[in-house]
Amino acid sequence: MSDSPILQPVTLGDLTLKNRVVMAPLTRSRSSADGVPPDFAGDYYGQRASAGLIVSEATNISPQAVGYAFTPGIWSEAQVEAWSRITRTVHANDGLIFLQLWHTGRISHPDVQPGGQLPVAPSALAPKGTAFTAEGMKPHVTPRALETDEIPAIVEDYRRAARNAKQAGFDGVEIHSANNYLLEQFVRDSTNRRTDRYGGLIENRLRFPLEVVRAVTGEWGGGHRVGIRLSPATTQPGETPLDSDPRATYGAYVDALSPFGLLYIHTIEGVTQQTRDVPDSVDFDDLRRRFKGAYIGNNQLTLELAEKELAEGRADLFSFGRPYLANPDLVHRLATGAPLAEAPKATWYGGGANGYSDWPGMNGPVPVRR
Repeated sequence: MSDSPILQPVTLGDLTLKNRVVMAPLTRSRSSADGVPPDFAGDYYGQRASAGLIVSEATNISPQAVGYAFTPGIWSEAQVEAWSRITRTVHANDGLIFLQLWHTGRISHPDVQPGGQLPVAPSALAPKGTAFTAEGMKPHVTPRALETDEIPAIVEDYRRAARNAKQAGFDGVEIHSANNYLLEQFVRDSTNRRTDRYGGLIENRLRFPLEVVRAVTGEWGGGHRVGIRLSPATTQPGETPLDSDPRATYGAYVDALSPFGLLYIHTIEGVTQQTRDVPDSVDFDDLRRRFKGAYIGNNQLTLELAEKELAEGRADLFSFGRPYLANPDLVHRLATGAPLAEAPKATWYGGGANGYSDWPGMNGPVPVRR
């Protein structure tokens, strides 16, 4: 067994983690059309509770927030009850789990919006690519720009979602401000062309995300159980430039986040599923130095790379995404140097328990206590 420092217990705020391994949020599209997670999601998360911390799949804060078919929500009683069963299972298996709060903004489609309405965004700019609907992939559309007086209602949706997450028994929440979804659409000047108080100068583009952070931390009694995910280098959904000055934009963002006392920032270092390479205009080390809380690194990590990053003081925890698809006992495999299983891409999104909660561990089925 490995004596790697990555696999030793660590304190994160007022939480004691079994190790520095974080299960990254993984969209799997197994929920009902009403956004209710299935019963077998408890097995899926319970099997992976050996992670120091689980961050749930991205979870919609409202019907308007939905961007992909069959993704979970946290606005209804049925959703809260389903998540409650999942958190109880994770806790019964000595795990910790945060809920990731999500609004997709323009990365959506009328087919998954209430009443077939247009998706909303800071500005009416169509994204590239396609949307996952119940009828298959369809081209993205031009979204509707939010009116100034509509934005406070979305802040309240985040507040309600944060409150519901606490009711569902989560140990904390992570605000999804990455991958060019709604919050990041406001942050970047490539997607925010507004001329009101939410657009233009960086302090205006940050106004809405910071209002969300204030609302969410208010529901959790401060930032000690709240994290945030950032992706300064992402090109999703395939667009450049990211921002006219990413270093200044994200530096200002992290500086503005620090007074909230957030537990961590969780950064996608590079482009998810593509590369860890980043342009010269993005400086993750600078973000790490600026932020007062913990730093979670992510993207194409190995145990060896995580050890190197920890030794160099470049990150405190390390999130693994794709390896968790087919390796519910990932921590044990890392500790023993065992090979990792690979999940066929056909099983990543949609479907039932097959290719989701039925992956065995090295020694057979991973038992789940309830």
